[in-house]
Amino acid sequence: MNRKYRKTVIAGNWKMNKTPSETKEFMTQLKTIMPRGRWCDVALCVPAVCIPAAVRAMRETRVGIGAENCNPNPSGAYTGEIATNMLVDAGCKYVIIGHSERRAMGETDADVNAKVLAALEAGLVPIMCCGETLEQREAGITDEWIAMQIKLGLKGVPEEKIRKVIIAYEPIWAIGTGRTATPEQAEEVCENIRTVVRKLYSSKNARAISILYGGSMNEKNAFELLAQPDIDGGLIGGASLVPEKFVKIIEAANQPTV
Repeated sequence: MNRKYRKTVIAGNWKMNKTPSETKEFMTQLKTIMPRGRWCDVALCVPAVCIPAAVRAMRETRVGIGAENCNPNPSGAYTGEIATNMLVDAGCKYVIIGHSERRAMGETDADVNAKVLAALEAGLVPIMCCGETLEQREAGITDEWIAMQIKLGLKGVPEEKIRKVIIAYEPIWAIGTGRTATPEQAEEVCENIRTVVRKLYSSKNARAISILYGGSMNEKNAFELLAQPDIDGGLIGGASLVPEKFVKIIEAANQPTV
């Protein structure tokens, strides 16, 4: 992390877990044990039906609530979809875009790009995900693959808005598998992501953008991962569903940095 230039962000991704009632209970527990430090931003991206309960429960805290997906269209005949203005009106600050589980359902880089642009237009902070499969890593094309995802995902994002984007590196082979990239592997990719942003925009913007690691980060490995200079936080899956584990990761993010 480098707090001199950019924000540290710990974001939970609940996926398809918890009811609105369970959300209220979770938030109540979380509020009682949240650390007092103000070094990192905290976000919880929850299922759509849980957003109102989460917003109400965390209204007087510094925890931002987010969605797990959005539709790029402002309105229309898109049954089951949710527009960005609906998320804003519901109280969301963040939205996850391009998670590998959504990509596995058929979401393309063009879809990701349209959603990023729509989120920025609505005033949301997009957490744009990228990552490689085990086969791509073993073939030695990780850097090229992720550079392509970044370039396509950020297409058309103006320089004045790039700092509002958060990029999450999530090696697909480490999501929900219990396998984690080593701190050195994660740092190498996050450093390369920053290089891609630098080439697309500028050194100043690359220094300012937050890059998260999102492959099975938990309360046991968070400290070492977050000690890396180009890892500015985490996109947390399973550990974000347990208040005590999530708080330990937040505490790891509040470690001293040089």
